[in-house]
Amino acid sequence: MFTTTVLLSLGSAGCIKQALMDGQIEATRKGAAAIDTLGDYEVARTIAFNGLGQFEGMRYLAPENEDALFMLTKNWGGATYGFIEDELEQAEDADGSESEAYAYQQSRARGGYDRAIFYGIKLLERRHPGFEAARKNDDTIRAWLQGFDDAERDVEALFWTGYAWLSKINVAKEDPALVGELFIGAAIMERAVQLDETYMHGSGHVALGAYHARNAMAELDEAKKHFDRALEINGGKHLFTQLNYATKYYCMKGDQQNYEKLLKEVIAANDPLPAQRLQNTIAKRRAKRFMKKSRLDACGF
Repeated sequence: MFTTTVLLSLGSAGCIKQALMDGQIEATRKGAAAIDTLGDYEVARTIAFNGLGQFEGMRYLAPENEDALFMLTKNWGGATYGFIEDELEQAEDADGSESEAYAYQQSRARGGYDRAIFYGIKLLERRHPGFEAARKNDDTIRAWLQGFDDAERDVEALFWTGYAWLSKINVAKEDPALVGELFIGAAIMERAVQLDETYMHGSGHVALGAYHARNAMAELDEAKKHFDRALEINGGKHLFTQLNYATKYYCMKGDQQNYEKLLKEVIAANDPLPAQRLQNTIAKRRAKRFMKKSRLDACGF
């Protein structure tokens, strides 16, 4: 009787501890939305990487918690694009893409996106197992993705996993093995858009627009449709739309007039979307960089 009582007490304590941890993770996820309203790039950068450390620890203590898996997927993808890729671009401008500095920042970017993909796939597998078999080809991955049919529950996980996948390949286009798996990221992002094209102010369309404008021989007409649809959804308030429209589509088209027009719109914008102030701050920072002569020359203008 004594042994049974002790065991029950220990079991109850474990359940209480787990419930408290799950509650803390859920609350932290909800509160993280406040970071998106920051306009100070340096402050946001510090918070972003500190937050990654916090969620890595939380996930270690609660490895099956879906909120922790999601936040690690989103935050690793977002921080890598917003901050590590920024340092990658700085290294490219200062030392060139053949430099040690560029290679170092490129490896950091690949590592950050790898981390996001790792957690994203773990989250998706919890809901619908079978990814490893599904990644074999385009038909199998699309068939597997049909198992995700709950827009409210699945879109964000699909979006951030697909985003990290496409972004990783974008920073390592010279790796044929990665490029050969581009179809996986595209299919995941397309499924997210099918379920809810308005998520993140139409950012799925922006990602697909960039994908279809990945080179001059790609599907540029399809890219334009996605960028235009994103602008319809967000009314031009989510400035990453114009940034990518310019630097991906109009760069590939060799259209300097519209390239500069969109980037100037981004630079001149005055806090059009306070809930996404950080995203727009990063877009404005990038837009200024892509107006430099070296970037114009890279587009062949």
